Amino acid sequence: MNLLFSNDRRGEYPPSLYAAQVAPLDPFPRQSGEIRAEICVVGGGYTGLSAALHLARAGRDVVLLEAHRVGFGASGRNGGQLGSGQRLENDELERIAGRDTARRLWQMAEDAKRLTRDLATEAGVTVHDGVAHAFRKAAELDEAQRHIEHLARHYGYDRIESFDTAAFRKILPSDAYCGGVIDHGAGHLNPLALALGIARLAAEAGARIHEMSHVHQIAFARDAASKTVVQTETGRVTCDQVILAGNGYLGDVSGAVAARVMPINNFVVATEPLGDLASKVLSRNIAVHDTKFVVNYWRLDAEKRLIFGGGENVSYHFPNDIAAKVRKPLSQIYPELAEVPFSHAWGGTLAITMNRLPCFMRPAPNALSASGFSGHGVALATLAGRQMADAVSGNSSDFDLMAGLPSPAFPGGQLLRWPLLVAGMSWFALRDRLGI
Repeated sequence: MNLLFSNDRRGEYPPSLYAAQVAPLDPFPRQSGEIRAEICVVGGGYTGLSAALHLARAGRDVVLLEAHRVGFGASGRNGGQLGSGQRLENDELERIAGRDTARRLWQMAEDAKRLTRDLATEAGVTVHDGVAHAFRKAAELDEAQRHIEHLARHYGYDRIESFDTAAFRKILPSDAYCGGVIDHGAGHLNPLALALGIARLAAEAGARIHEMSHVHQIAFARDAASKTVVQTETGRVTCDQVILAGNGYLGDVSGAVAARVMPINNFVVATEPLGDLASKVLSRNIAVHDTKFVVNYWRLDAEKRLIFGGGENVSYHFPNDIAAKVRKPLSQIYPELAEVPFSHAWGGTLAITMNRLPCFMRPAPNALSASGFSGHGVALATLAGRQMADAVSGNSSDFDLMAGLPSPAFPGGQLLRWPLLVAGMSWFALRDRLGI
């Protein structure tokens, strides 16, 4: 099944609040005929756009192909949270890779935040500071305190503030949580505005961007001296290097990547401006996510609209009533908002890996791929684009570090990974509902 066309209209942004608030760029032309390029980037989200931008600014001849519009996928419809660190906590990274490598991964993630903030500033996109992690159990708060102390002692990061139940409820007035922390070094933004901003910067730098250009086949180079041919519906691109940046929408273009990266769906709603009712949601201009396996995440925008994501889905298709899917977890956190009307409801496809670390790999000669950011991609995906641009230009140290991390295939491989994931997600969703 091709997720590029399963849930959305061809060439149209989803009916999100972001799409309603951000003026789209003028369409980029469809790729047609024979094109020659040094580098071909497949995918117009954060990863691909960042790669194209950095390659173009380095004077390289780069073509980017996007099946819909730039920022169409997860990059333009996510929760807009700019998080710190990698997807795994540092102590777990230390167990996997050792403390020295964990420190490099932490610094890499800090670099990702700086890069994303710098690009947002350049593109005129506002980034607001502060992301809270809301805990359902006292043990989670205790573990978070140990993590805060560990980061301060071993990584020099002291921007996370802890709150007990009473103090946290003054910030997030809900009985669903027993406390929380706020990472003042993290942030939140309009994700589609960021994607379109990077696209504009890339085009201005000389990247050749083509929308409505679905890549359905790639003839990868046989060896380092061969060319790669990227086939679209209306033509093809012959290139020296190819960068795969399709994430959850990559499909079966590369079986090696597909075996390790699983697309899943997530859903978001937005309300009309809440007015005085907004104070019953959050008393600070921060974003929030909680500790459920099927995570809930939310924030208020500048107009005091609540943007809330949550609800699991065990099908490649979006549910018929996305609003009803998300209303249930929202009403469990904020019962007084159980009947609040939604102005927008949309779904999106992200990608996860078995161990929740991004999957960096070289699937063929002169081919680079980075995907599977597991819900932590606003900063890391943007950095991944630069890392692949650097690798193409001869500086592959960061890419090679990421590619050296474990990236196990899903059980059953590409064929059976989906039914096995459905079973696993159903189990963890049940644990969420039981409060385990």
